Amino acid sequence: MSTVPATEDRGATRVPVHGLTVLYDAECTLCTHLRDWLGRQPQLVPLTLVPAASDEARARFPGLDHSATLDEVTVVGDSGQVYRSTAAWIVVLWALREYRPLAHKLSTPAGARLARGAVLAAARWRGAQWGGKVYRREDGWTYDPGLGWIYDPPGCAGDVCATR
Repeated sequence: MSTVPATEDRGATRVPVHGLTVLYDAECTLCTHLRDWLGRQPQLVPLTLVPAASDEARARFPGLDHSATLDEVTVVGDSGQVYRSTAAWIVVLWALREYRPLAHKLSTPAGARLARGAVLAAARWRGAQWGGKVYRREDGWTYDPGLGWIYDPPGCAGDVCATR
């Protein structure tokens, strides 16, 4: 089994990242706090912050599983790269001037374990804010701790839904 050194080129010259879109849960207080914090940070790579599963997110990324973007942080690069969960947090830190050195440390095998722990802690906090109960959003998304995110568009009755 071979390992790739943390400093080895991973193809950035072939597909450079010039911008990132961070999809965040606009109904989550932790997520909106982090959105606001990201907006105040000096950025080496511009971040666009878009509510997950919103009309704007669906228009920008029609091929994305938008229910999954509510389950875990998702970041999309300007060349179509998709980062989820731990990798998404690391790439966001990489985009920030003050946190790029930390992102490089977290991209190592040992650092990735630490980053994963932070992501799991944030997910646990998000789940605790709903008290382990079903959480419903006005836009039709529902979170059930046993099932995950489910979309039931507003205005649907039985098998009939209004179209836009």
